[in-house]
Amino acid sequence: MEDSKIVEMYWDRNEEAISETKLKYENYLSKIAYNILADIEDSRESVNDTYLRAWYSMPPHKPDSLSAFLGKITRRISIDIYRKKNSKKRAGSEYAISLDELYDCASAEGEPEKEIDSKILSDALNRWLNSVSEDTRNIFICRYFYCDSIRDIADYTGSSRSKIKSSLHRARLSLKDYLIKEELL
Repeated sequence: MEDSKIVEMYWDRNEEAISETKLKYENYLSKIAYNILADIEDSRESVNDTYLRAWYSMPPHKPDSLSAFLGKITRRISIDIYRKKNSKKRAGSEYAISLDELYDCASAEGEPEKEIDSKILSDALNRWLNSVSEDTRNIFICRYFYCDSIRDIADYTGSSRSKIKSSLHRARLSLKDYLIKEELL
């Protein structure tokens, strides 16, 4: 079923919208959740909460891209679950690994999670993403938004793992330079 029809079902308060969403997006949302949480049960909880949050978000929201809308909800819910469960330590998930990678270029005094969530840093990150090549942007987003593993990104792009690691390293250096230039570091 087309996304626009699913969104209309949400707006019409038709409960079939959740079934259609699950049918079309469960694997996609589960991957996002698992990359952050590294736990199947927590991932299922996150995805189920996504369906509920989508139900209460539409209306008033009418997303242009249902997949991006749902992915963003899943990511936020998964990060919240991750923070609650791992408030004292980070271990095991691609989310933790990707945060550690970004720590050097996006941290100042606080935790990287707090700084990445800040509006100013978010705006600067978006400006930087718009200034880099499409390949760099896609690799960066796969790693740091979707929390995909290096192996998965290499598989998606048809590149070697070492090329992906190198590209991410150069991107982090470029981001750090940009944030320094913007006086955010």
